[in-house]
Amino acid sequence: MTGTPGSTGARRKRVPRHVREQQIIDVAVRVFAKRGYHAASVDEIAELAGISKPMVYLYLESKEGLFLACLSREAERLVSAFQEAARGAGAAPELRLYAGLSAFFAFVAEHRDSWVVLHRQASELSETIAAAVARARRAVMAEVAGLVRDGISDSGRGTRLGAEDADFVAHALVGAADSLTDWMERNPGQAPEGIALRLMNMVWVGMRDVLDGEAWLPEG
Repeated sequence: MTGTPGSTGARRKRVPRHVREQQIIDVAVRVFAKRGYHAASVDEIAELAGISKPMVYLYLESKEGLFLACLSREAERLVSAFQEAARGAGAAPELRLYAGLSAFFAFVAEHRDSWVVLHRQASELSETIAAAVARARRAVMAEVAGLVRDGISDSGRGTRLGAEDADFVAHALVGAADSLTDWMERNPGQAPEGIALRLMNMVWVGMRDVLDGEAWLPEG
């Protein structure tokens, strides 16, 4: 017995909404990274995703909504990569921080389009988009600051450095990591673990020296 045209076959080909949304976002990340937010067109994204333009708007409401969906998903992936790597690295705070930084640099190397959207484009757009970027940054900053505080506490010399110092070191680490992603682009082939190790030696060792009582002061 044959079915009516478009009945069974159409149902078999129907893609669940959450799957379709992820497919649209996959394409949109590539297009936004390549063209930039303003030059990217929903028409191109729809065509590459194999759907109609109205369907893109049905799922994600607007071009800004589409960009926010890209931003939210990629930021969540980045933060999750950092957190999972840090949690699986053992008890020592410095090992967890090293693992998290390695995962961060690996994410940037493996998902360059995602990083272009997160790092280079989002800050130049609307307040809504900038706020979403800030939330993602705060999530990473909180993880790093917590590990720095644990490192200070585990050293047994917590009276020498306090919460403000931990926050300072966390900002220095995250800011340096952001800047190093541009360095990675100019120096391809660098292992994420090697970059994380060099950063740890520049910042963590310096913090440890301060905890041991060493400090640099300008002469005079």
